[in-house]
Amino acid sequence: MGKDDKKKEGDLEIKFNTAAADIKSSGITLDNDTLLTLYGYYKQAVEGDCTGDAPGFFDFKGKSKYDAWVQHKGMDKESAMKRYTKKVEKILDKKY
Repeated sequence: MGKDDKKKEGDLEIKFNTAAADIKSSGITLDNDTLLTLYGYYKQAVEGDCTGDAPGFFDFKGKSKYDAWVQHKGMDKESAMKRYTKKVEKILDKKY
């Protein structure tokens, strides 16, 4: 990875972290599908592929979150960060 690549990755991380902070502090109530989409991209960007077993059948919230994350299996960190940031930009009508 060259110097320019590291700078681009650093810039992307700054944008990603700013987007995460902005959406959290926005006070906007998001529908469940949007929340789960953001959750899946966020977890994939921060932790990588989902590991472990799915929550039990009666843990509806946990199962939904697990499903939102596991659907991005194999997506690289950079792609997850970009998709998360673009989704937040659309929601907040803001460019990072």
